[in-house]
Amino acid sequence: MKKYNVAIVGATGAVGQEFLKILTERKFPVGNLKLLATSRSAGKIIHWQGTDYVVEETRPDAFTGVDIALFAGGSASTEFAMDAVARGAVVIDNSSAFRLDPDVPLVVPEVNPEDVEWHKGIIANPNCSTIIMVAALKPLHDAAGITRVVVSTYQAVSGAGREGIEELETQVGQFSRGEETRPQAFPYQIAFNLIPRIDVFQEGDYTKEEWKMVKETQKILHAPDMAITATTVRVPVFRSHSESVNVETEQKLTAAEAKYILAKAPGIIVIDDPAGDRYPMPLTAADTDEVYVGRIREDFSISNGLNLWVVGDQIRKGAATNAIQIAELLTK
Repeated sequence: MKKYNVAIVGATGAVGQEFLKILTERKFPVGNLKLLATSRSAGKIIHWQGTDYVVEETRPDAFTGVDIALFAGGSASTEFAMDAVARGAVVIDNSSAFRLDPDVPLVVPEVNPEDVEWHKGIIANPNCSTIIMVAALKPLHDAAGITRVVVSTYQAVSGAGREGIEELETQVGQFSRGEETRPQAFPYQIAFNLIPRIDVFQEGDYTKEEWKMVKETQKILHAPDMAITATTVRVPVFRSHSESVNVETEQKLTAAEAKYILAKAPGIIVIDDPAGDRYPMPLTAADTDEVYVGRIREDFSISNGLNLWVVGDQIRKGAATNAIQIAELLTK
């Protein structure tokens, strides 16, 4: 089996560490491995598959001899992605820098794997909440033609990185001891609270996260006219994003038909048993690669409407696993 020289940019962060874990789990054929990060993290030792690797500072020449460069996100993408491409690497980028670039494929392997074929050196990994949603939308769109989507998200603190996880842990302790909380990673206390704002406000008072879900979904599904509106909310959950999704279709789908279609779809697990009180939850999805769908029911307020509850681990399927699945498409 051919092996590929892989670089991970942002190797010491949450997504970078998940990259290493998933490369092992999926037995990706890694030849040489380079672990790259900022100058602050350079020199750290990371143990992977029986070998100690020294983290190097991310520099343009670090990509010499690299076949696939996995970028975990952040400013490194705009600073170094083109350097990696110039040295012959294919970049799979987890930041938002290239997602809406018309020359860059935006790929979810279960949804639009064919788009990998027209890459010009960079393939973008979609936003985590977008990945989770489009995995559930695609089979329904193929079956009945989705015309409108209304989504509200319930996004875990780990979507904000290690700092978000640590802040929730700290604030739970502070709250239980009656101490004052001092928000840093989030604008307000996140423990025992919800914050209906993720990222900065933009056009129409929608946030950047909300516009990502709109524009990225349209691009991935090749449906520029699909009407989509989103509200994104940070919730005090450590891991896995949840989404309440309402869709309107051209052709009517009953709830039973939708369940059947979704149950057959790649990467989807349907958990929908009202009598047994069974439905997906963040704990269900944590540390898994599937997207879970439940609470599937008709929206009786319109002719062709469905309601779905969709949950996925945003660090794995919403970031690292999706990127490595893209790398697997490249090897084929």
